[in-house]
Formats: sequence, C-alpha cells, structure tokens
Amino acid sequence: MSALAIGYASIFGLVIALVAGVPVAPALGLVGIGGMLLGAGSAFTVAQLKALPFAVVNNYDFAVLPMFVLMGALAEASGITALLFRALQDWLGRMRGALYQAVVIGSAIFAAISGSTIVNAVVFTRIAYPEMVKLGYDRSLSIGCIAATGGFAAMIPPSITMVIYAIMTEQSVGRLLIAGIVPGILTALVYFIGIWIFVRLRPELAPPIGTVVDWRMKARSALQVWPIFLLIVPVMGGLYAGLYPASAAGAVGAFLAFLIAVARRRGVRGWLMPVLGESAAISCTMFAILIGGLLLSRMLVITGVIDHLVLGITSVASTPERFMLLVCVLYLVLGCFLDTTSMMVVTLPFVFPIVTALQIEPIWFGIVLVKLIEISVVTPPVGVNLFAVLSAAGKGTTMGEVVKGVLPFIGFEILVLALLVALPELSTWLPNQMLGR
Repeated sequence: MSALAIGYASIFGLVIALVAGVPVAPALGLVGIGGMLLGAGSAFTVAQLKALPFAVVNNYDFAVLPMFVLMGALAEASGITALLFRALQDWLGRMRGALYQAVVIGSAIFAAISGSTIVNAVVFTRIAYPEMVKLGYDRSLSIGCIAATGGFAAMIPPSITMVIYAIMTEQSVGRLLIAGIVPGILTALVYFIGIWIFVRLRPELAPPIGTVVDWRMKARSALQVWPIFLLIVPVMGGLYAGLYPASAAGAVGAFLAFLIAVARRRGVRGWLMPVLGESAAISCTMFAILIGGLLLSRMLVITGVIDHLVLGITSVASTPERFMLLVCVLYLVLGCFLDTTSMMVVTLPFVFPIVTALQIEPIWFGIVLVKLIEISVVTPPVGVNLFAVLSAAGKGTTMGEVVKGVLPFIGFEILVLALLVALPELSTWLPNQMLGR
C-alpha cells in the first residue's frame, strides 16, 4: 500500500471516527499517529510525538489562547456585562426596537473582552432575553438576534478563532487581530441598520417606545460601565500601539479582569476557583484539539496527500477567485454539521497549502474564513450558538423559534461576507497601516 493510499485511508478513518462520535482531539491524534506509523515508520512517528506536543504548549506566543479565555471568564464573573446592557437600554430608549440595538452594540463591546462566541451568546441570553420578552419584543427575533450577535466574538479581537487560525497557519496573531477590527465594526453596523429597517417594515416585532430616561440617569448608567473600557483600552490599545505582543496583551487583560472582578465582588471567595477551573478546562480542550490537528497535518504532508490535493484542486479552481468561491461554499456547508474548532482544525491542513500555492494573502483569507466560521455558529442543525441560547433561555423556547429568528441575520452575514471577498482592503488596510506590509 503506497504512502498516498495510506493518507487517504486515514482521512476516511477520521470521517468514520467523527461520525461514530469519537471526541475530536483523540480522533485527530490517533488517525495522525496511525497514518504516520504506516506511511513513514516508527522512528519518524516517535520523533513527532516527542517534539510536536511540547512545541505547541511550550510556545510563548500561544499563551494568548488561555489568557483570552481567562479574561472573558473573569469579565463575565464580574457582572459588568449586565451594567453595559442597562446603560445601552437607557441611551437607546428613544429608538423603536431599542433592545435589539442594545444587544448588537453590547455584544460587539463584550466581544472585545470575551473572545468566545458561546460565552457572548449565553451571557446576553441570560441578561437581555427575559427583559425583551417581558417588554413585548418578538420572542423569535429576540433569541435569534442574541444567537447571531454572539458570533461577533469570532471576528472582533481578542478572538479565540483567530488565535487558532494563526497557530495552525503560522501567521502573526497581532496582525490577524488588528485585521478583524474593520470587518467586526462593519458587521455590527450592518446588523444595526438591518434591524432598524426590519422593525420599521414590521412594527409588530418591537413594542412602541416606552418611558424615556432623562439625561441624569443616562449619565449615571454610562459612568457605571467604565470598568469595560479599563479592560479594552489597555489590551487593545497596547496591542495596536505595538507596546507588547498579543500574548502579553492577553496576560494584561486577564490581570485587569481579575482586579475588576475582585473589586466588584469584594474578594475571591466562592467564585474564583470555578472560573479558573472552567478556563483551564476550555484551554486544555483547545490545545488537545490543536495538537491532534497538527499531528494529522504532519501525516498528510509526509504521505503526500497535501501535494496531491493541491494539484487536484488548483486544476479545478485555477484562480484565486474560483478558489475563494469554492471555499465559501465548502465552509457554509460544513458549518451546518461541524463545530467551529473542529471544522478549522480538520480542514486547514488541506486548504491552507492551496492558499499558499495560489499566492492568496493569508491575512485576508483568515478574515474571510473567520467570517464563514461566524456564520457557521448560527446555521442549523449544528450551529453551536443555537444550542447555547436554547439552553440558556430555559423552558418555553423552542429550536424552531431560534432558527426562525436567526434567518434574517444569516442574510446580513452573507452580505458582509460578499463585501469582504470583493474588497480585500477591508481586511488588510488597517494592519498594513499600523504594522507595515
């Protein structure tokens, strides 16, 4: 059996394992190890097992991943998100559908702290959804808005999705994070305008304008959210100004989030250990998936599968434009069936070598891929944010309501995706201006 045949047989075995319900990390790792043993021998395989896992967890640049996870968990524990939502509710009170817009803006701001789409979706389901239902907002559109805006955390830095892409493709984490700013703001703006139009076309989706808060109350609520900017400005400002790398920015953010949480909760008793345990569990799971994915990637390279696929796909999608169209279709379909981390780790070993072969700008491709990931978190039947908001909403909310409510926002996302594909400068202009080409 040739090395190439072993490589393709390993891919088939991976698909069978995933369909059978084997967890992603062991499925990727075992298939990668088995393929290397058969295709390259025990000496090569043992060398990879000795070097690769240690190289991943010992790389200081990758410390950004657990630090951003910890920062988001501490920020949620501090309770500053609820203050943010109430302040936005006060300031947008004169606008019909104000709570939809408060969710959009609030999720965009919280995305600059959390880095996780699921965390964003769950937090705003707990905070905003009961209030929206109580005031007479459309239940379906409300829960759909929360699920969709949770995806902002995939694009707006600090983004865990971008960090995973950077690790898998050996790109600059800082450049990727900066590249996500304009697309992130553009997405929030399209949501804001889209909802504004939607509510005017269908007034029954939102209640009439209620009590308007006076300027004194607005000022008071605005002053209460200052801890959020104490987090965002040092982390993002220091990163963009080049004062420290992304890994140090994550550590600064986690430390500041810890101080805010301690100050607001008057100590650490009862909440700190669960937050640390949750953050450690999430980080370990992500690193296990990354190590498994990199083992699979090495196997695909050594058996010749990557070279074979590059030749085959470039013969069909011989131009960057055709390839990007193919990638968009591929990920939109895969997003209906795979979770986001698994989808990236499984596909990037195949896809990114073709990106390099076609000389496509890797930062631009990364932003387009992140946008496709952002769409995938709300596409049924396996969109993770759909299940996250359904679980957090409790009894009385159905999956049918969630899916119906998220459909308009998928349309908004497709519009932004088209703009990002057609205008690469939306992704590359800011990092080129700040960091040079």
